[in-house]
Amino acid sequence: MGGQAYTGFAELYDEFMDNVPYEEWCDYLVSLLHHYGCMDGIVLELGCGTGSLTELLSDRGYDMIGIDMSEDMLGIAMEKRAESGQNILYLHQDMREFELYGTVAAVVSICDSMNYLTEPDDFVQTLKLVNNYLDPGGYFIFDLNTRFKYEEVMGNRTIAEDRGDAAFIWENEFDGETGLNTYHLTLFAEDEDGRYSRFDEEHVQRAYNIEEIRDAAAKAGMRFVTAYDAFTAEPPKPDSERIYIVLQEQGK
Repeated sequence: MGGQAYTGFAELYDEFMDNVPYEEWCDYLVSLLHHYGCMDGIVLELGCGTGSLTELLSDRGYDMIGIDMSEDMLGIAMEKRAESGQNILYLHQDMREFELYGTVAAVVSICDSMNYLTEPDDFVQTLKLVNNYLDPGGYFIFDLNTRFKYEEVMGNRTIAEDRGDAAFIWENEFDGETGLNTYHLTLFAEDEDGRYSRFDEEHVQRAYNIEEIRDAAAKAGMRFVTAYDAFTAEPPKPDSERIYIVLQEQGK
């Protein structure tokens, strides 16, 4: 998504992510945007992937810009745009170095794209850019997988799934000292001739706690507004698997 490039996985991403209730995620995100006064205008999505959420936000009336560093993922997003006719601008950029022509009303990032920023300095740098490109007083809303999820839910587990024409083996490895979670992905996809192609990928994410996020926001010149247990209006709990963070622009 945002911090690393999907290659062989791009063509299969939507198939294996069909358990993600994007409509419900969009409803929640839009409720937060409305709560913080962003009813319309230009919204930037960092780590937009194949554009599933980008399309939904465009449907809700936002002028969408999507940024991702994977050309393959963006290629699929553009195919969706061609089918839907939505006026979405997609940019092939790294979220740590992104550039826009002007400011935006809000920035969003979901599906743990920010967890891919495994270096705290990169996290801060991304927040600095977000702050720079937000309208005065604008908001950045993003989600994060929690340490609890990496450590207790995913742990050092192996997940496998066979979809007939495609299959994957997903191995998780969490390092409690560094807070890094490594996904080892092996994918098998059926070709037109009935043979299977194999793709091997490795993705690394970092767990950030609330204090680390507060510190990063302060270093980036942003105001830490609040944190939510995902899909609720409640604060994070010790067993929250996903949290949402709200930061605000407070001067360049």
